[in-house]
Amino acid sequence: MQRRSRIRLLGAAVVLATAATGLATAAGQATAAQPATPAASAAGGAHFVVLGDEHRGLAQVERAVRDSGGTVLKSWPQIGVVVATSANADFATVVRRKNGVRGAGATRNLAELATTPPAARIAAGANAKSLEATEAVVTNGGKGKPTDPGDPLSVNQWNLGAIKADQAHARSGGSSNVVVGVLDSGIEATHPDLAANVDASRSVGCTNEGVPDTTPAAWAPTTSDHGTHVAGIIAAAKNGVGVVGVAPNVKLASVKVVDDEGFIYPEYAICGFVWAAEKGIHVTNNSYFIDPWFLWCRTDADQRAVITAVTRAVDYSARRGVVNVAALGNSNWDLSHDITDSGSPNNGTPTTRETGPECFNLPSEIDGVVGVSSTGVKNEKSYFSNYGITETDVAAPGGDRMQVPSTPDANGRILSTVVGGAWGYKQGTSMASPHAAGVVALIRSTHRHWPAPVVIGALHVGADKLPCPPGVYDPDGTGVWAATCEGGKSGRGFYGSGLIDALAAVR
Repeated sequence: MQRRSRIRLLGAAVVLATAATGLATAAGQATAAQPATPAASAAGGAHFVVLGDEHRGLAQVERAVRDSGGTVLKSWPQIGVVVATSANADFATVVRRKNGVRGAGATRNLAELATTPPAARIAAGANAKSLEATEAVVTNGGKGKPTDPGDPLSVNQWNLGAIKADQAHARSGGSSNVVVGVLDSGIEATHPDLAANVDASRSVGCTNEGVPDTTPAAWAPTTSDHGTHVAGIIAAAKNGVGVVGVAPNVKLASVKVVDDEGFIYPEYAICGFVWAAEKGIHVTNNSYFIDPWFLWCRTDADQRAVITAVTRAVDYSARRGVVNVAALGNSNWDLSHDITDSGSPNNGTPTTRETGPECFNLPSEIDGVVGVSSTGVKNEKSYFSNYGITETDVAAPGGDRMQVPSTPDANGRILSTVVGGAWGYKQGTSMASPHAAGVVALIRSTHRHWPAPVVIGALHVGADKLPCPPGVYDPDGTGVWAATCEGGKSGRGFYGSGLIDALAAVR
C-alpha cells in the first residue's frame, strides 16, 4: 500500500504537522502516539513553535504567547513563526485559541527529557540515529596512485570515480563565489583540508534555543565530527593534503544545528534554513532527521504545527534560491509505504506506532528538498539506505561495508575529514547527501542565477540511471536487509533519477 507523497503546504489557514521525521501506519491511517507532557527546558519550560500568518507581522502572536504564560525566544516574521517556552502544562492548548494564532506545538514533547540524565539521552540518540561509524583515523598518505596526484589520500576515494568527480575536476572544481551551508554539528575551521574554504562570515550556531549566534565557538564542533566529515565530502581543498571534495573550490558555511547531546530540534533547523536564505548561501546539506520523531504526523496537533513551521522555513529558503539537499535515512525503510516506527521519540522512551500517509521524515520529505539515497562501490543500494519510489530523488555514494573496493585500504565506507586535523571513514546517507550537495554546487558555479527548481532539474537530468535489481535485494543473504525496488529498469524505487554525475554538472 502506497504511503504518501511529498509534504506540501495546503494554504495559509491549513496547519501541517510537526517538523521532522515521523512514522506512518500499516493500515494507511496515521496513528500518532498521544503526546507526553512537554519537558521542561533550560529556558524555564517546554519549547514550542507558535504559528501566525505569513507576511503579516507577529506582534499579535507574541502577545498571545505572553498572555498564555509563555516567553518569546525568537520571532521569525519572514515565515510567521514564533519560538517560545512555557512552564504551563496547557500552554499549547491555550495559545491555539488566541486571535491570530494558526497553530502551536511542542518541539520536544517528552516528559523523560526533564528526568533522563544527559548521558542516557546521548546514548539513546546515538543508538537510534544512524549506522554511521568512524573507522580508523588516517593521518598519512595512502599507497598506490591517488585519484588526484596532489592529495595523497584520494587513492582511497573510490566515491569520486563513481560520480565522475575526478573527471569533472579537469574542467572545474566549482567557484569560490558559491557557498554551501552545512547544517550539521559544526565544522573544524582549522582543519588543513578545510581551512581555505570555510567562510566564517556566513557561519552560525543555532543550538541556543534556535537563536542565531555568530561567535566562532557557537558553530565549532564540540561533541561530534559528523559535520566536519560531511564538509570534507563537499569541499575538501585540492591542496596537496589528505582528500579532495566533490567541489573543492566552493566555500563552506558551518551552520550548527546539532546540540551537544546529538539532537536536532525543530527550532535549530528553522534557524538554519532562514539563515541560509538571508546570508547568500546557495546550497544546504542536511544529513540528519529532525528530532525527536523519525516521522512527524499531521494527525498530532503538536507535530502538525512543527511540520508547518519547518516547511515554511524550507520554502522561504527555496524562494530565495537555496537548493536544499537531504539524507533519506539509514533504516532500510521504504518511505513510500506504511512504516512501523519503534524508535521514536528518540530522546526518551520510544513507543511503537504504525504510521501512514500523514507522517513524514523531515526535512527530506518536504516538497522541493532533494532526497538522497545511498550506494556503495558496486553502484548498488547501501544495505542500510532508506528508499522509496515517491521519495528518492537521486542516489549518491554513502558507503557500504559489504561492498568492498579494490583500493589500498579496501574500505567500502567514505573517507573524509574528521576533527583533530585528521581523516576517517564513515558510512550512511549522511555521506551520500553531501556528494549530491557538491554536484549542486558545481551546477550553481556555472549557472549562478538559475532558480532552485531549475538547478534541481539539471541534477536529475544529469544523473546516470541505475536499474532495479531483480526480485528481492538481499545484500548479505540473511534477509535482515532485504528490500524490493519498484520501478523496474528506471530504478526509481532505490535510486530516483539515478546516480549523480559531477561531470554532467560542469559540461
